[in-house]
Amino acid sequence: MDSTDAGGNTYLIRPTYQNKFKPALVKECIRKILNLQLSEQQYNPEQIPGLTRSLAESINDKLKAEVGFVRYKLVTQVVIGEQRGQGVKMASRCFWDADTDNYTEGLFANDSLFCVVAVFGCYFY
Repeated sequence: MDSTDAGGNTYLIRPTYQNKFKPALVKECIRKILNLQLSEQQYNPEQIPGLTRSLAESINDKLKAEVGFVRYKLVTQVVIGEQRGQGVKMASRCFWDADTDNYTEGLFANDSLFCVVAVFGCYFY
């Protein structure tokens, strides 16, 4: 069976250049969704759990449908907080393959709330 068979290249341990996780493309997707869904949103602590879940699902669905990262597991983290002029510091730490895995983040803020989104793309070997 050669690499052009219908079964595909299941033996690949590195993505091709075209299939690599592209942070700039993901960041633009995050920006569009956050602006669309949060521009008129007011902070309400009772709605935040559902809103964060909805945003994460929307981002993942859009990335899978439009970008279609082949053999990547996408992990999306969404944090929403009330805007009170405070500073917020966030950090993450991952153990991964620097050649194939990557991440990007997106930020949104209005007068009522702030939102930080991180999308991690981990390649399946």
